Amino acid sequence: MARAIPILSIPLLLAMLMSIAWTSGRAFAAPSNMRESGAIASNSASLSSEILQQSWTAYKQRFIQADGRVIDWENKARSTSEGQAYAMLRAVLANDPDTFAQTLHWAENNLKRTDSGNDSLWSWQWGQNDQGEWKVLDQNFASDADVDAATALILAARRWNRPDYLALAQTKVKDVWQLATIALPNSHDNTSRYLLPGPLSAFQPQPNQIYFNPSYFAPYAFRLFAQVDSERDWMSMVDSSYQALQESSGVSLVGLPSDWVVLNTDTGRFSAVPTTSHLRSMYSFDACRVWWRLSLDAAWFNEPRARAYLQKHLQPLAEMWRSHQSIPARITLLGTPIASYETTSQYAMLYPAFQMIDPTIAEQIRQQKLLPTNKDGIWDNNSAYYVQNLAWLGLFPSTDVAASWLR
Repeated sequence: MARAIPILSIPLLLAMLMSIAWTSGRAFAAPSNMRESGAIASNSASLSSEILQQSWTAYKQRFIQADGRVIDWENKARSTSEGQAYAMLRAVLANDPDTFAQTLHWAENNLKRTDSGNDSLWSWQWGQNDQGEWKVLDQNFASDADVDAATALILAARRWNRPDYLALAQTKVKDVWQLATIALPNSHDNTSRYLLPGPLSAFQPQPNQIYFNPSYFAPYAFRLFAQVDSERDWMSMVDSSYQALQESSGVSLVGLPSDWVVLNTDTGRFSAVPTTSHLRSMYSFDACRVWWRLSLDAAWFNEPRARAYLQKHLQPLAEMWRSHQSIPARITLLGTPIASYETTSQYAMLYPAFQMIDPTIAEQIRQQKLLPTNKDGIWDNNSAYYVQNLAWLGLFPSTDVAASWLR
């Protein structure tokens, strides 16, 4: 658990005035005390930038081999499609074309799904088997990794003028549509297309039940896919993502997203995953990524549904923070904490969301939970692969993404 330290938070009034000035496009002359607070904010942003640069250097040294393989030290030094995709996304945002090329090259050469035909999606897990061989351990794909990889390819193609990256992204986008999406009845007596977590066969325990992971829904990515793939209706996936997020959050009595939910294909309604499943319906390590993904859609594409969702569904966590200056890592559908510990990864995913709806809480989280847990560019410990990525992505300023990469 991260220790709380004294903070220098930005006054709420200043945050509101700055937001108004940004929205109207006009600068304003602030009184001297406000300019002083603005200087604190500027210094804080500079500190975050330094940490991001230091973190990327440390991450490459600790977690990325010279050949581009990303290593998950906490899980028998395995590699995952998620890890390769996170490295690609971070590399393009950090303007590191060499690392981008290396991590992409390793994934393309080692994660091919040889038993699945000729698609471009990646096997989700690679590592050492019981016979000591290093190879693909599970040829199923994880759709969030392929979505993140395709997103990174599109951004890289535009940032570095690489038509080959765009061509590969278009291939992957087509395969995501064909293999990782499904059209199903919804609760409004219509049909919606949803992003599957992986192959349908792996997430359909009953003919009328399909498991979904809400933290995989990435409306900003689907907008980018629509720009490069006019043959498929990716914008309908933006709409279905918001519909599914809103309705599946109703499974929780306090309105929090869950790690996993089940859709009844007869009724089009979401419910909790059965307790007999190894998957769980609770707010935990997966679900916290919902905040970051919707923050990107709000920041990059000014989506009002993203801001509305954050405004409504962050309230239980905002109340916990105001009361205890902490937010537990796991919360039941009843809204009851079931973990006595906190996680840096969750705070990192909450940070950009609270920046939009409550800048005071956002700055408190940054000061108390994100900065103190970083030492020499590493969050928590030098084996914690997952938190390194989520902390970096959560702290990366959305304003540093050029409009030309998104259009």
